[in-house]
Amino acid sequence: MNSFGTSFILSDYGGSYDTHIGGTVTGCPAGVKIDLKFIQRELSRRAPSSHPHSTQRKETDKVEFLSGIENGKTTGAQIEFKIPNRDIQPDISMYHILKPSHASYTYKMKYGITDNRGIGRASARQTVCRVVGGSIAKLFLKQFGIEINANYRDAACHASTGNTGDTHGALVHCTIKNLPAGLGEPVYDKFDARLAYAILSINACKGFEMGKGFAAALMLGSEYNDTQNPGFSFKTNNDGGVQAGITNGQEVCFRVAFKPIPTLQMEQQTIDFEGNSVTCTGNNRNDICVVPRVLPVVEAMAALVIADFLVQLK
Repeated sequence: MNSFGTSFILSDYGGSYDTHIGGTVTGCPAGVKIDLKFIQRELSRRAPSSHPHSTQRKETDKVEFLSGIENGKTTGAQIEFKIPNRDIQPDISMYHILKPSHASYTYKMKYGITDNRGIGRASARQTVCRVVGGSIAKLFLKQFGIEINANYRDAACHASTGNTGDTHGALVHCTIKNLPAGLGEPVYDKFDARLAYAILSINACKGFEMGKGFAAALMLGSEYNDTQNPGFSFKTNNDGGVQAGITNGQEVCFRVAFKPIPTLQMEQQTIDFEGNSVTCTGNNRNDICVVPRVLPVVEAMAALVIADFLVQLK
């Protein structure tokens, strides 16, 4: 499946080693002011950088819009974009290796691929398209005063791996401010369910929690309940801004757990596509940790969810 959303829809194509990667945004209302510098700044946040956790692959991620924008505003038509892959250097030594905790084995079993040239869509390179779509969604949300901010102040990746060649995971916090009450549907299309689906679709994501999340399992109801004052203001926000699957007007807050990057710059025991025992060592063209590059991706997916619900209200 290469599309996300029901009314405000991002569809994308391409992988890590294609000549370019791109997509379309369908359902964005006409008249949204498009700030190209803002979009490029968002892409630069995700792009490889000099950060010590970042891949040595060099991509400037300059986006080109082909349709759907005229005179600096959306037309209401499909917005098409593409981004070139300029630094394509596949690791030939890894072609026939089943990369541990990567897509090699599952893509082999599902699609019948015979080497790692067939797993380009599983690469985090794809998230550049999410940031383009999410940036357009953010510009749409700007008229509502909605703000999304992801950070990793408590991330596990603050620990250093030194020169061991190992990688590590991260814990990302995200808040959504000024979200109106009433977004989300009962039962199967809850706001938090859609948000979890969006966030868990990001590469390396392994955990998601809203508000108190898993800590709620250790609390009493008398401790947890978000009781209200006269005039309907809330005394607490343990539910993280969503009750019964519908936003309640409070700040939406969630946390996301990311596993360590699976490609290590150290020797690992694994097997090849024929099932034979081999050893493998990754190169420096993979991140050591998903942060800080994943932060705009988390924000982008949250923005797409919100935009999708808001468009349906119009």
